[in-house]
Amino acid sequence: METLASSVQRLDSVKGPSPAETLVRVCVISLGKELFAIDLRSVSEVFEVDSITPVPGMPDVLVGVANLRGLVIPLVDLRSLLGLSMTGSALPYAVVVRHGAQLLAVLVERVPEIRTIQRDQFLPAVQHAQGTSRSFVTAVLCIEERMGGVLEIPTVFEQVEGRGVYAPHMETDA
Repeated sequence: METLASSVQRLDSVKGPSPAETLVRVCVISLGKELFAIDLRSVSEVFEVDSITPVPGMPDVLVGVANLRGLVIPLVDLRSLLGLSMTGSALPYAVVVRHGAQLLAVLVERVPEIRTIQRDQFLPAVQHAQGTSRSFVTAVLCIEERMGGVLEIPTVFEQVEGRGVYAPHMETDA
């Protein structure tokens, strides 16, 4: 004999995911006048870049480091990895992203916005034959009536570390 609880559970599984499960919160950033989205769960904070300390011998993607409340954070400019123009003024803001215990600050053109996006708005991204320049853009979506790429943060870390930049680990209060 079927119980009421099992009937409700069976009906819930037929209805599909709840509205909360179909929504994703993203941080929308601007690079080279293009829009990109980062899963908000990967974003730690945003700060205005006051000064950059260059690091000799580092790849072009690493523009330097910044001191963020005593923690030295690598500052990366993803425009070259994304095949975007590097011309223009310096990028004034940084979005600190984390992957596990590692941190990087991605330089951006403007203060990012937080948006809630329906999961069905994400479309698979076309990968290049070489798969290197945009391998960390895993999906596209419509942002501000323009198409924007979704940056896969673990792959961004792999690309940056593959170029000799090692992100510091967060200190835990353990």
